Amino acid sequence: MRRVDGEQVLMRIFLGQTDRWERKQLFRSKGLAGATVVQGVAGFGPTSIVHEAHVLRLSQDLPIVIEVVDTQDRIDAVLAEVDRMMSGGLITLEKARVVRYDRGPAR
Repeated sequence: MRRVDGEQVLMRIFLGQTDRWERKQLFRSKGLAGATVVQGVAGFGPTSIVHEAHVLRLSQDLPIVIEVVDTQDRIDAVLAEVDRMMSGGLITLEKARVVRYDRGPAR
């Protein structure tokens, strides 16, 4: 595990649940520090169509956010590839100060 601390870059990728790509482990294969996928309960994009979860039925295209924190160089190295994968959606970059990054207690 490499050390990640101080000022880094947070990349957020906003997609729909139905968006697919064959490289599910892109960030891991490129050696990025980590990635988290978060499923939203509601959202809308450029079409302004609201996608939301209901008790009796589930939307077929709930929002997904992928968050990746790493150095500017490592994010830049995958950014063009991520952009090519997307047919729609949104990518944002912002500065993030990493306070803690470790594996936690051994299991």
